[in-house]
Amino acid sequence: MLRLPAVAGRFYPDYPEELTSVVREYARPQPMLEHVQACLVPHAGYRYSGHVAGAVFSRIALPKKIVILGVRHSPRGEPIAVISSGAWKTPLGGAPIDESLAAALRKECPILREDQLAHATEHSLEVQLPFLQVLSPGFAFVPIALGTVRFDDLVVVGEALARVLAANPDVLLLTTSDLNHYEDDAATRLKDKKAIDQILALNPRGLYDVCGNENISMCGLGPAVTMLTALRALEAKHATLVRYATSADVSGDTTSVVGYAGFIFS
Repeated sequence: MLRLPAVAGRFYPDYPEELTSVVREYARPQPMLEHVQACLVPHAGYRYSGHVAGAVFSRIALPKKIVILGVRHSPRGEPIAVISSGAWKTPLGGAPIDESLAAALRKECPILREDQLAHATEHSLEVQLPFLQVLSPGFAFVPIALGTVRFDDLVVVGEALARVLAANPDVLLLTTSDLNHYEDDAATRLKDKKAIDQILALNPRGLYDVCGNENISMCGLGPAVTMLTALRALEAKHATLVRYATSADVSGDTTSVVGYAGFIFS
């Protein structure tokens, strides 16, 4: 199966030379790259959040096997969806799916369902691929889209991910979420701080509860809770906030913004 790009030309440039240049502008590798278990990056259009995602990618040593854990914004398709074979196309070419890694994940997590529909128009995973294609040529990945926010299901997926990652320590768990949506800049920064504190504490239940109790509209709450569950099972010790911004930093409009944060975990 070849999954065609859904948001090229809108969320990121659709000309290869321009796209490569933009990625290299946002993600200039540091002299000493860090080996991490997981990262969390935003998924808005590159104009708004590319500098936050790039700050994360520029700090880490990207391996050749990656699980990308994103959200399913559309109501279509399975709520816990994977594609286990084929490739995803971007203007930079095809990014192959790691079939053996996908098979291991499906074996450990029976509620993970094969489903192309959930991924067909989803941008949260797609916008990560050009960064990886430029910075880690030759990588293979497994795409997982979560449309559920049932805590028990998120724990099941997170614990299954942990078992697979424990057996494959060379795999990066790349998770994607934006933070609070469409409130003014001051309110968004206050709400985002509460979510960020729980992420830095590696606390999946705390993040889930604070987003519910404080009405924090974090679109990738499911992926983030799943990632934190996996990291706890893997006994991760360190979480670092690499960069935080809101869309107002680019647009200048502080009346209705989206928050973005980038983290690394080890």
